[in-house]
Amino acid sequence: MYEIGRLLVVLGDEHGQSLALRRARLIAKATGAHMHLLVCDRQHDRTALLAGLKAQLVDNGYSVTSEQAWEASLHETILSVQQAEGCDLVIKQHLPDGPLKLIAPEDWKLLRYCPCTVLMVKHDRFWTGGVVLAAVDIGNADTTHRALQEQIIDQAFQIAELAKGSLHLVSAHPAPTLAAIPLFQAASEVLEPYRERYQSLQAHFDIDDEALHIAQGPADALIPFVAEQLDAVVTVIGTVARDGIAGALIGNTAEAVLDTLQSDVLVLKTEAISAHLVARLQRG
Repeated sequence: MYEIGRLLVVLGDEHGQSLALRRARLIAKATGAHMHLLVCDRQHDRTALLAGLKAQLVDNGYSVTSEQAWEASLHETILSVQQAEGCDLVIKQHLPDGPLKLIAPEDWKLLRYCPCTVLMVKHDRFWTGGVVLAAVDIGNADTTHRALQEQIIDQAFQIAELAKGSLHLVSAHPAPTLAAIPLFQAASEVLEPYRERYQSLQAHFDIDDEALHIAQGPADALIPFVAEQLDAVVTVIGTVARDGIAGALIGNTAEAVLDTLQSDVLVLKTEAISAHLVARLQRG
């Protein structure tokens, strides 16, 4: 996996049986990263539980610290500890939310506002030998999205190498509308820029034709479909971290697929977006 020095491991009610802790142990073993265990609880004293987990992990050769904390909400607690501890990766088990999301779920807010990479764990399968799926949005050609696309594929490539798995790439592109096609111009010509971008990424990362999954349609439907067909162990995706009213109403693809994906979900942001979110947290 990419270079990480500190993992923030968010423990839920399951504590020692946490999928997040299981995944963190594997990542820490492979990377040598330090683990900081966090229990977000304002009602019960979890000191003894954390001490027991820490002692067990230290005995097994891991570098570990721990704490119990609570602020205004779950995601705000996690963000505060992530900043205080300087963690490079937040690992949390994701539990599906209800179908009616009038208010953004806590995990959505974590994905939206956390300045570092977030791994949402959804299963206990080993990554070793599995399919690592990189989900990119080729349709957005601006500088921010291009940087994010290459970052997503690069991280997925490194995970696939570390896990001795296979890298696949999925991307959805919109169907051309008649209004967008100049007179006498074929639809295939309109899609040519997409094709060129696919080929460029394919050549750069040495991706086989069989590992490319490109189709028309909405990304939030295509990505889970391809992940299920491939039985992917982890899907790497990016977020542009929308804020305010537009973000609350529109969300983004990472949030939209979080419940429907059966794989683990690794969510990345560009350095520029991360810097903006750090500044936002520092302002309070």
